[in-house]
Amino acid sequence: MIGGLLRAGLVAVLLVLVLAPGWVAPLLAPLAPEGGPVIYDRASLLSLSLSHLGLVAVASLAATVVAVTLAVLVTRPFGASFRPLARSVTNLGQTFPPVAVLALAVPMMGFGAGPTLLALFLYGLLPVFENAMTGLGNLPPATLEAARGIGMGRWQRLRLVELPLALPVILAGVRLSVVIALGTATIGSTVAARTLGEVIIAGLLTSNTAFVVQGGLVVGLFAVLLHDGLVQLERRLSPPRPGAGRR
Repeated sequence: MIGGLLRAGLVAVLLVLVLAPGWVAPLLAPLAPEGGPVIYDRASLLSLSLSHLGLVAVASLAATVVAVTLAVLVTRPFGASFRPLARSVTNLGQTFPPVAVLALAVPMMGFGAGPTLLALFLYGLLPVFENAMTGLGNLPPATLEAARGIGMGRWQRLRLVELPLALPVILAGVRLSVVIALGTATIGSTVAARTLGEVIIAGLLTSNTAFVVQGGLVVGLFAVLLHDGLVQLERRLSPPRPGAGRR
């Protein structure tokens, strides 16, 4: 987890890059071609950032809901036999690279956000599913017996005991899925989705390194800050270690 001062500095740099990119033009000018633009101005970086984060949020939420649901089902006695099938389904996104998913999805879904959402959704299933299975499959037996002993039914135990105890492990998978999606979403601009990849691709097509650095820095800072925020959330939700409150 990064320190408070460093975190504040990274947030400040990100805000400048997104809201006032002209302030960093002198730093990026040596990277731009002679006579070429230094700051990407074909679209607002704020609107591209919001669209990029929106795609990541929707895809990650859908992947989390589906993956956790599958993990719950296959960790129940009646669903254990479906575990190999569920693992095969969640591995699908890792089997096909996102670029291949985009290429296959465009003829069916057209250009735009749809193929990108599908690629991010498939790519984000496996980390969440594996962590959810690990978290739900390694709960303290004594805790589960105590829940049964006080008369909790199966769904009560799942909702009130199992999911809360497994939540920190599940969130670790969600964190990995979100960070992967954040970087992978940049390729969505190749199929006309509005993402920060638009800035990077424009730089590559025009040999303008300033654009590439500008887009890459924004994506990288979002990834670092989101990762840090989710790590802090995991720590807050993790059960206290024995003796943590003693001096």
